[in-house]
Amino acid sequence: MRANFLRLDENRILVEQLYLNLRNERSTLIPDVALPVALLWILSNESNAFGLRIWLVSVITMKLALFFVARHFLSAGITEARARKLTWLVVLMQAMFGAAWGAFAWAALDPGDVMSSLLVLAVLAGVVGSVVAQISSILPVLMAFSTAMLLAMVSRMWTLNDHTYDVLGILSILYVAYMFLHAVNSYRTVRSVIELRFENSELIGQLRIETGIAAAAQLEAEQANTAKSKFLAAASHDLRQPIHAQGLFLEVLSRTELNGYQRELVSSSRAAAEASSELLNALLDFSRIEAGVIEPCLQAFRLQPLLHKIENELAPQADAKNIVYRSRETQAVVRTDPVLLELILRNLVTNAIRYTERGGVLVGCRKQGAHIVLGVWDTGIGIAPEHQKEVFREFHQLGNPERDRNKGLGLGLAIAEGLARTLGHGLALASIPQQGSAFRLTLPVDNSIQLAQITMTQSRTRMLNARLLVVDDDKIVRDSMLHLLRDWGCECEAAESIEEALALARITAPDLVISDYRLREQRTGVEAIAALRALLGESLPALLITGDTAPERLREAQASGIPLLHKPVSPGKLYRRLVELQQETV
Repeated sequence: MRANFLRLDENRILVEQLYLNLRNERSTLIPDVALPVALLWILSNESNAFGLRIWLVSVITMKLALFFVARHFLSAGITEARARKLTWLVVLMQAMFGAAWGAFAWAALDPGDVMSSLLVLAVLAGVVGSVVAQISSILPVLMAFSTAMLLAMVSRMWTLNDHTYDVLGILSILYVAYMFLHAVNSYRTVRSVIELRFENSELIGQLRIETGIAAAAQLEAEQANTAKSKFLAAASHDLRQPIHAQGLFLEVLSRTELNGYQRELVSSSRAAAEASSELLNALLDFSRIEAGVIEPCLQAFRLQPLLHKIENELAPQADAKNIVYRSRETQAVVRTDPVLLELILRNLVTNAIRYTERGGVLVGCRKQGAHIVLGVWDTGIGIAPEHQKEVFREFHQLGNPERDRNKGLGLGLAIAEGLARTLGHGLALASIPQQGSAFRLTLPVDNSIQLAQITMTQSRTRMLNARLLVVDDDKIVRDSMLHLLRDWGCECEAAESIEEALALARITAPDLVISDYRLREQRTGVEAIAALRALLGESLPALLITGDTAPERLREAQASGIPLLHKPVSPGKLYRRLVELQQETV
């Protein structure tokens, strides 16, 4: 706001001020005409009748002129280009209107009649107060009216050569100045309201633009995420096929007679295959969470066996880095899905070991009311506050710009957070850079007497002695499956299509079918198993194996109700599942 209030505001604000001013002019026509008529009727006498009539005509003429100007521009609209010219026109007309009202003192002021003189001065004071409320939105307009009216009125008082009227003239000047100060405050309020409205309009416009940009960015992100998921699903499936076959061949090879050097090579090959399998399993776990096909199996179980198992498996990684790994003993019994909890804890501990170079990792729990808080503490690099939400995003890693495979894919914490959300467990993070991190998982306590037990290990103590039919369109996978299954004492045949599988089944009915989920010509293992069951009976045991990680494919496979394993399948897991299927059919 300019310090000089008599200068006009910028054009866009001036337009709004003019609209407000002219609306007031239009709405005050009747009272501004009625008051002069009433004053003529009250004050008219033989000595002043002519002067009052001339005054009445001049006041009403100026008011009508202002009224018609206001009505015209309010209808036609006021542009910024014409705002200043119109303002100066209004200033001129208000000056004439003010002079007309000031002339009321010349027409009606009578030194010999004190009561009528007081009435005249009271009316003029009231007019000034009314005008302040009507036209103070533009200070030059108000100043023009007030100055013209004051000059006309005070000049009449000072021509009377009466000390009393001289004093009243000075008081009139002070009164008008006082009212002008009030008008300045009113002007400031009006201008602030106008500026606020412009700011709100600009904010709304900016918000609309930003909303459009955000919507476009969201659409682009969704399209990119869909493309990413499709790519990962395709790449994962294609990679799982050879790795799955490799694992089966290596299992068969390890059961043959090998010298020391050969066993060392096989061991190294299996370690490489297992590392690849772990990376692909991370992709699979994340895809299963995205697909929403994970159905928790809640049960009560003791935490200690799980903590002991994780320590036995992961402590060697800590030892290799010369850091300490410890887990505290506990008698806690919780209610959750033990398999999913193991996956969460394994990811948290693996992540802690990976980012800790000195000190160590501690796993422990404590009771808080009706819950157990399971914590993983480390003395690693820590996580800055601005990154603590981002570490739970998929493929986000700290301190791995070169994408070192040994540091994983950046899915561990995303998987842990997704599984915790699926189970309804809270997962919290507290961390200080260069001092360490603490992940806390809140689990419900279970005090029931009957505790379900998890079988941590299963042994292969017997041959399977079953007739199996393998359906897979990948020759390497078929060959590796046949080698492994025959090594377990099975009679096996393999088919690459549904038609070939049906032809083999008509010759020799299998005891159990193992089928890949994705077959050629856009057909699926669900279709293959359905066709074989239609031929041999609905009780035919079957197992699906898939390398697909696309969420929609996982949902389709899950909906079939057929037991499902994910490539690459470890020989031990495959063996246990086949034993379970055999036992279910006995």
